[in-house]
Parts: sequence; C-alpha cells; structure tokens
Amino acid sequence: MSNHLDDSCFFCKITKGEIPSFKVLETDLNFAFLDIGPLSEGHTLIIPKYHSARMDELPDEYLAETLPLAKKIAKALGVVDYNILQNNGKIAHQHVFHVHFHIIPKPNEKEGLIIGWPRVEQPKDVLAKKLEDIVSKL
Repeated sequence: MSNHLDDSCFFCKITKGEIPSFKVLETDLNFAFLDIGPLSEGHTLIIPKYHSARMDELPDEYLAETLPLAKKIAKALGVVDYNILQNNGKIAHQHVFHVHFHIIPKPNEKEGLIIGWPRVEQPKDVLAKKLEDIVSKL
C-alpha cells in the first residue's frame, strides 16, 4: 500500500502513523479519524490509503468501501442529522489535496455544516442537452 502514498502529504503521513491522530477505525484501504478542527462534536474524516488529490482519480476499490464506512461511523455517532461532504479542487473548497470524506454531525442549526445553495432554474432544453452530453461520455 505504501507505494501509493506521497511522503510529503499530511494525510498520507497520518495513514502511516507518522503524524498522530484520533483514529476512529482503519481497514486495509481506508483510515478514519476525528477532525482536529471540527465543525461539530464527532466530525470525522475518512481518507483512502492511496494518494490521490481528486476523487475521480482514485481507484474504485477505495471508493467502494467509503460509503459503508461513512454509514457505520454515522450510526456510531448516534446523530439523526448529518452531512457527508467531499470536495475536489481549490475553488470547490478543498484545502488538503488528498481525497477525503467528512462525516459532519448536525446537532442543531448553529453547529455542523452551514451552507448556502444558490439554486438556479434551468430551461428543459438546456437540461436535455447537458443530459445528452453526460450520457455520451459514460
């Protein structure tokens, strides 16, 4: 596994035990730990044991395990409301360029993830053209 890690990456160093963390769980493919700057109590990160800056570059076997782990952690947190967050790229608010998934409990309106959603209506012909473009590339 270590041949897929980057020696200069902060998260890779965490998976190798070179930087201490509050480990929640670990598998052969992924590592989960408490966020040291949490948005709410229990905020947990899941990181693959494979260095990739973006989710679309990560091998599928790492991704296949991620949501079941997120589900397991969310249940262990015992919260009703929570967010699963994953960002790709600087303008998408990614700060550590190693794929990672946040499990963020939302205990009330003031704690946890706070986001705006600037929804824009799209004409159906624009949506149909976008659908055709996406499907043609799958």
